[in-house]
Amino acid sequence: MVYFGNKIKALRSEQGITQQQLAKKLGLVRATVSAYEQGIKYPSIDVLIKLCSFFNVSSDYLLGLSDNKKLSVSELTDEQINILTSLILELEKYNKLKHDKK
Repeated sequence: MVYFGNKIKALRSEQGITQQQLAKKLGLVRATVSAYEQGIKYPSIDVLIKLCSFFNVSSDYLLGLSDNKKLSVSELTDEQINILTSLILELEKYNKLKHDKK
């Protein structure tokens, strides 16, 4: 995960936004984004999901497991893609429910 902070910083720079702007979009403080970029701190799963969603990249990319920014489904069957889509929808519902409880 040594690449995590560099990837966050690069993605943020590509979008032309500041640490403060990213923090606001994610519901964090600027110091937390700075700590991510410096490799001092790593996000929770919830924040990792938000980062992936915001930057439209896969978690494998952010975590340094892949150089591919996007999740490739080219070798999956239609049934497998439908399962993944259903899972994503369920995770989004879960995150919304969790967020609404706060």
